[in-house]
Amino acid sequence: MNNLNANYERILKVLQKISKHQLLTYQRRQPKLNDLELISLSLTAEYMGIDSENNLFRQLPDTISSKIERSVYNRRRRKLINHIDNIRLKLASHFNEFENYFIIDSMPLEVCKLSRSSRSKICKENFYAHPDKGYCASQGSNYYGYKLHAVCSVSGVFQSIDLSSASVHDVNYLKDITTQINDCTLIGDRGYLFAKIQLNLFETYNIKLNTPMRSNQLNYKMQPYIFRKSRKRIETLFSQLCDQFMIRRNYAKFFQGFKTRILSKIAVLTTIQYINKFVFDRNINNIKISII
Repeated sequence: MNNLNANYERILKVLQKISKHQLLTYQRRQPKLNDLELISLSLTAEYMGIDSENNLFRQLPDTISSKIERSVYNRRRRKLINHIDNIRLKLASHFNEFENYFIIDSMPLEVCKLSRSSRSKICKENFYAHPDKGYCASQGSNYYGYKLHAVCSVSGVFQSIDLSSASVHDVNYLKDITTQINDCTLIGDRGYLFAKIQLNLFETYNIKLNTPMRSNQLNYKMQPYIFRKSRKRIETLFSQLCDQFMIRRNYAKFFQGFKTRILSKIAVLTTIQYINKFVFDRNINNIKISII
């Protein structure tokens, strides 16, 4: 698990099956390290928990470090963020193509403590992407930063993800997921309990949103046990992102870098699941495991 070069070769071999080497349409000079190799290096660093680029380049073998400088690596990686997400979706399609049940939830991503929020300049280069103050009901605490919205299959593979300011309510994300899923059942918690949106999803996109009812609601019915049990899968995925991939430990100062780190961590999670399933034929959610 600590062999960086072997992990890099494994991830690169998987990505070569589903993507071409050069992804950016315009490059003045042909780079020594092609786009797919750069993405593989980025995913390898996230898989091994290397969150410092200086530390990463100290560990790189000469065969890789001689092809690119650290600052160039950082700039190119941020430009490739949309391609990283497209690769993630291609990998996820091997699991989710015929799925009829999905789970939706969100988790907080703190950029700094509340006491520093008024003077913090982190991720404030663009007005539309400013972090904000929000409340996490599951943790019962306020925080300053962003909210990660996600939809995953019952087997535990992320299908749709998005970032929003912390103050944005979970229900608003339901308006955006219709471009990626339809004709399915969506399982959520009480944060998505909104009758008007539930009706619109069903009539327009044939998405049946199943959420637990509040005990004081008219015609109260308990959510079926199978749905309550299945909803724990996305909570387990969030825990794996926090533990194995340290998604809450992010040292980026600009929003583009912050988003790149978050999407890379989710992309490598999907890549490890693909390797588990189609290379080693083992449980896809055994994340703390060697891939070489």
